[in-house]
Amino acid sequence: MSKNIINFITTLILAYLLSLFMPWWSVMTAAFTTALFFPLKKSAVFFIPFLAILLFWFILSYIMSSGNDFTLAKRIAVLLPLGGNPYVLMLVTGIVGGLAAGIASVFGKQLSLVLKK
Repeated sequence: MSKNIINFITTLILAYLLSLFMPWWSVMTAAFTTALFFPLKKSAVFFIPFLAILLFWFILSYIMSSGNDFTLAKRIAVLLPLGGNPYVLMLVTGIVGGLAAGIASVFGKQLSLVLKK
């Protein structure tokens, strides 16, 4: 398996396990850790964890919202300028988590380069 797939799967699993015990920023810890141990090249350092956490948070918010027929998600989507669409809210949620994870992953990559010297 390529390093991209290994990093993607490891980030997903670690983010899920950490989210059981830690707050929302645990996805940053997961991306940071996987960037230290599974180094990626160029823009993949940002985009692989970004896509992993985007997918994770989108699916997690869908599962949590489908339990109550998207009632809370629809109300929050009305408060934000999203036209009351709960799916757009889930996408925005995933993008925010993905950005946090991508930035943490870039930091992890930079730290691994410093530690190698």
